[in-house]
Amino acid sequence: MAESWPTFRADVAVLFGKYLPRHGIQSDLLTEQGVGGETWQGGQSYLFKVPTSKSLFYIAKFLLSIKGVLAVRSQDYDAIQVRDMPVIAAFVLFIARIKNIPFIYWMSFPQSEGQVFRAQARGIKAGLRYWFPLIQGKVGQWLLYRIVLPRSTHIFVQSEQMREDVEKIGIPRERMTPVPMGVDLEASQAGITLAANDPQLQNKRVLVYLGTQDRARKIDVLFEMLAIIKNKYPDVLLVLAGDTEDLEHAKWLRAQAQLHNVTDLVLWTGWQPAKVAWRYVAAAEVGLSPFPRSFLLDSASPTKAVEYMAIGLPVVANDNPDQKQLLLDSQGGYCVPLDAVSFAEAVIRILDAPEEGKAMGSRGKAYIAQHRGYDQLAQMVASAYRKALK
Repeated sequence: MAESWPTFRADVAVLFGKYLPRHGIQSDLLTEQGVGGETWQGGQSYLFKVPTSKSLFYIAKFLLSIKGVLAVRSQDYDAIQVRDMPVIAAFVLFIARIKNIPFIYWMSFPQSEGQVFRAQARGIKAGLRYWFPLIQGKVGQWLLYRIVLPRSTHIFVQSEQMREDVEKIGIPRERMTPVPMGVDLEASQAGITLAANDPQLQNKRVLVYLGTQDRARKIDVLFEMLAIIKNKYPDVLLVLAGDTEDLEHAKWLRAQAQLHNVTDLVLWTGWQPAKVAWRYVAAAEVGLSPFPRSFLLDSASPTKAVEYMAIGLPVVANDNPDQKQLLLDSQGGYCVPLDAVSFAEAVIRILDAPEEGKAMGSRGKAYIAQHRGYDQLAQMVASAYRKALK
């Protein structure tokens, strides 16, 4: 997989590491060693170390990945699966054919398109930081759509939108299984014994945003939203449970809060252990999930709305295709355009009618338990494997 281990990705650590083994699906993991000593629970782990130098990283990961796959014995595996690595996947596909092992591709994000987008955003003046991702992305696109996907035994995609996008390039719909992001209901419920008792939350109408604050998420819209809401609810408080590694952007976000005169209405918790973050969510009245629209992001399956709903919180989210369908099916919140006025109006509607907000939360929680818990998703994925590999 593209990620190192341990990884924060729940569709790796939780789906493959915890729930699929309960359905008889074991997974041996081949990737680079990350920071931390967490043990892989899904099967065996074969972890390698790569140089920290950017110029050597990709070469080393490619060579060590191929070396690991070459060591695979056909009698030990029902399939070889590659996640989000188009170039490596083309070589692994060739090896799998030689070894007569079915090949599966897991596509959680359009990686090659993302590399091209990053290169174009940097511009040609960036030198190698422009040319390397541009070439890698273009080659990856050609290999993925012309070689890898057409010859894969099965393909797992992140969302229904991604399946539609891939279908347009000629891949049969029936060979793809969408696996949206879910939530580990066992962990989330066990982690919330009570709402956070932070004194800063006392006597406040609490809103929460859980997750990354990176540039691409454009959460500054929440400060403008807050400036509107405070006119009716001066006791409103926005909890930002998460952070960004981009220090310049972090400074810019705080400047935006000051610009909209809401600095005193924002609680920045930074990254917190999962159990602590969940308690801040449990203390809120509304969960916020802004997720900008673009080709790259529309195929994503955001986790925030699912996590809020899992503990009974009404959600205000914008019309990312997966979020939109989630809220339409569950009636667990409001789906609105991604702008400050629309978000503010939706939040105020919930704060004005707390009983309806609780009813939304109950509907959302019931829906997630039935459709988006990783126990349910694992059952669906296990069934897809057995059907594809019979």
